Parts: sequence; structure tokens; C-alpha cells
Amino acid sequence: MFHVILHQPEIPPNTGNLMRLCVNTGNRLHLIRPLGFGLDDARLRRAGLDYREYADVAVHDDLDALLEAVRPARLFAFTQYAGTRYTDVAYVDGDALLFGRESDGLPEAVLGHPAVTERLRIPIAPGGRSLNLANAAAIVVYEAWRQADFR
Repeated sequence: MFHVILHQPEIPPNTGNLMRLCVNTGNRLHLIRPLGFGLDDARLRRAGLDYREYADVAVHDDLDALLEAVRPARLFAFTQYAGTRYTDVAYVDGDALLFGRESDGLPEAVLGHPAVTERLRIPIAPGGRSLNLANAAAIVVYEAWRQADFR
């Protein structure tokens, strides 16, 4: 199992989609406050369909509270500015995959946190600016799960 972490997510449908992804891949979703929506938001429910009741979701006040509660094997922070690609890592059970908010990604204070094992990037075509948060997380989750032989 991997830990999918959203740092201060802002758009409810992205979180709803990631709830569905985590249910269907056997992973746990973690949300770090502040959230840009309530967990009862209709847009979140619509995107998550009926998966919300099956999703393993935890909400944490900050990154340190998450680290204390989860104690991940390793913590990978995703940013377009990293040199290492997400496919260059051998993921292991218990790894945590940390994604930033939709508007501006992960802040430098989080990227520089001593618990961050490595910064990773998802390549995009020249001239591209960014990927949708739910799409980016899905790309990484499926790569990590593929490496685990979809167990």
C-alpha cells in the first residue's frame, strides 16, 4: 500500500477522483489542511461517486502531523522542477507520494522538509505548463502499483 498525500488541495473534483483512484488501487489518501472545500462538498461527492464511503481518507493539520501518524517508508515530493523522473524510482510498500495544490504546487518549505526523500517530476512536452492534479497522481500511483506487480 502507498500513501497518496494532497497538500492543501483546492478543487473538490480532483480529491473526489483521487478517492476513487485510491479505492481502486488499494491505497490510502491523506489530505493536509487547509482544504479548499469541505468533505461534504457536493462536487467532491459527485466526482467520487459512491467511493467516498469505501475510501480510506485521513485529514492532517500539517505535514509534521501526517509524518507522526503515518511514518512512511519514504516521502517523495512531486514538482515540475525536480531532476529525477518518477519512473527512475523503485517504489516500495509504505512509500508516500506527496502532491501540491492545484494553483501553485508544493511550497519550498515542504519541498525542503528533511523528511522528503527525493523530489520527483513527471515529464511533460516542451511548452506545457502543468498536469491536472488527479491525472498527475494517477500516473505515479499506477507506476508504483505496476512495480508492485499490481498486488
